[in-house]
Amino acid sequence: MSSSTGRLFRLSTFGESHGGAVGVVLDGCPPRLALTEADIQPDLDRRRPGQSRLVTQRDEADQVQILSGTFEGRTLGTPIAMVVHNKDARPGAYADFADRFRPSHADYTTEAKYGIRNWQGGGRASARETIGRVAAGAVARKLLAEVAGIEVLAWVSQVHNIEATVDAEVVGLDAVEATPTRCPDPVAAEAMVSAIEAARSNGDSLGGVVTCVARSVPTGLGAPVFDKLEAELAAAMMSLPATKGFEIGSGFGGTRMTGLEHNDAFVAGSDGQPRTRTNHSGGIQGGISNGETITLRIGFKPTATITSEQDTVDRDGNEVTLAARGRHDPCVLPRAVPMVEAGVLNVLADHWLLQQATDVLKPLE
Repeated sequence: MSSSTGRLFRLSTFGESHGGAVGVVLDGCPPRLALTEADIQPDLDRRRPGQSRLVTQRDEADQVQILSGTFEGRTLGTPIAMVVHNKDARPGAYADFADRFRPSHADYTTEAKYGIRNWQGGGRASARETIGRVAAGAVARKLLAEVAGIEVLAWVSQVHNIEATVDAEVVGLDAVEATPTRCPDPVAAEAMVSAIEAARSNGDSLGGVVTCVARSVPTGLGAPVFDKLEAELAAAMMSLPATKGFEIGSGFGGTRMTGLEHNDAFVAGSDGQPRTRTNHSGGIQGGISNGETITLRIGFKPTATITSEQDTVDRDGNEVTLAARGRHDPCVLPRAVPMVEAGVLNVLADHWLLQQATDVLKPLE
């Protein structure tokens, strides 16, 4: 079972939803980067459960502890181990799932593959695994901001059939964090709150879309074949729990345009470098960043675990019913925002380091 990703900026996550702890070992962060738990905690606070009435009420502070890789507040260049201890695990709430498979969850497929599974909250398939990704992403955020001025920001742009109207070029963190939905459109956010609360009351759940932008990304990150930047961003996004769709730039909408409409014409930038008049490419052309804002959209399905009674089967193949207990998000979107940001940050950090290696041998003058 692979739990590692990245080449130079490489992270390995560990832990189960209702085990003793979850966390990450991050290798490849350059030395001398100023880093303490205070740099990691804000992103984990945005991901943690219990932060509003719209999400699971599991009571976890998700307090991070750096175990290795730093000294006197700076990175050493050695592996950075970070851990978050589970404080409010209630594995007994999942006893009904021990012999019955939750519809559209990882219960059946995990057991079919490995012949064993941790049925307490889904084990590694739980979104709690993403704590390690978000912690690593906070390190990547600090690194990329310091060395390249890169900013990564995500927000909820759709819940069920409610779509936000947002200017992606100017939206900021304050607007995203202004409501528990993490939707910067106040009108849409209010409607989303009502829809999520209604779904919870009905024992149901809702899905939606998270939009993410990466600003001030330098030209040259990525590669033209198997390591295309958008391909690795897609892999990072589609490895998140509950994801079902990925678009970059014009996405599927570009299929309804002609080549003349879709092509991003070049113009001379104020710094003398080529810029594009439009950004249908989403900041990446030929698998390599072109200096424009990278724009992604990620589709999340409705939460699989719901309290309404559903048809399923048990281990013996008997048809039974199941009504989930425990504490679950009626909509994963608000807490998915920092997870999406972390995935983008980790990929960009990896490719930024790879580009530094590529640039070691400069062309001869």
